Amino acid sequence: MTASSKPRAAPSLSVEDVAGQLWTAAAGGDEHAAGGIALQALESGMDTETVLLDVIGAVQRKVGEEWAANRLTVTQEHAVTAINDRVVAAVSLASGPSSRAPLARVTVACVDGEWHALPARLLAEVLRSRGFRVDYLGAQVPASHLIADVHRTGPDAVALSGSIPTRLPAAHATITACQAAGVPVIAGGAAFGTDGRYARLFGADAWAPDARAAADLLAGKLPGAPRGAHQAVDDLPHLLDQEYTMISRTSPQLVKAALAGLRERVPAVACYSELQLQHTVEDLASIVDYLRTSVYVDDPELFTGFLRWTADILAARGVPAGYLKPALDVLGEELRDFPRACATLVRAADDLDPESRA
Repeated sequence: MTASSKPRAAPSLSVEDVAGQLWTAAAGGDEHAAGGIALQALESGMDTETVLLDVIGAVQRKVGEEWAANRLTVTQEHAVTAINDRVVAAVSLASGPSSRAPLARVTVACVDGEWHALPARLLAEVLRSRGFRVDYLGAQVPASHLIADVHRTGPDAVALSGSIPTRLPAAHATITACQAAGVPVIAGGAAFGTDGRYARLFGADAWAPDARAAADLLAGKLPGAPRGAHQAVDDLPHLLDQEYTMISRTSPQLVKAALAGLRERVPAVACYSELQLQHTVEDLASIVDYLRTSVYVDDPELFTGFLRWTADILAARGVPAGYLKPALDVLGEELRDFPRACATLVRAADDLDPESRA
């Protein structure tokens, strides 16, 4: 980094000021300036945890907000996230190892299929700064690989991160597998609900709403020995009705049926380009995935909330959300023998209808 490219932040700058500078640099693709801003914040007296969570973490949240508002493309989102990840590494290296007495050993991993790794990375670095011995496994960790590592390293706890709700069944399987291996699990991330409802539903040993809370929890009294081996149906007896299993098995057929139904009911679909059709198929696949997951946790609001979010995303991109309700109608016809799925679809369709909410 040259002297001219290194920013000179005044010690009096607030956390918000530093976060604003970092956002400008990262969104502009200037990795060197972004790293310099974070390191200068450290040099000016800002502690490592604040830089990680209140500066870099705040910038990463803004990335999601800007993408949702259609002010960042997917590639721009990925580019800024990559810069943030490297800034985390620079801050951690500059901070050096903790001088505190060693605390517990914690394995930090993302749920299988979860590619949003930065929240877990931030937690890992915060724990290291507090004196924990951390094994950070990164994104998309299959349960079998995680358990093999747990047997190898013998951690005192596993911190499991999930942002994508459709990976909740995989999260449940991972939690039960860790507990069967004798290791307690603390769950965190948006996938588990803003109040941690799905972490509790799956029998996780603890839940934290964010990285700082997770670190506080682990720095206090670690969760005790977990319960013994058990199956998903022990936590979720409704799975005995096989609705989740059948929807999972027929997901590709459901997507095809929904697309065919849209072509019949929404004339504009017949004029879609190949790219528009590809995006429509992707949207329909997500709708089926969220329906499947909603049936798994037996919570219609998970699906309804996703459709509200989808409608907002489409609106931000100038895409009519009118095909959502016809798609739900087609899925309802295909799943007419599945009462929980049908009830979820009806509730979501009513929620999309402004008159029903009046």
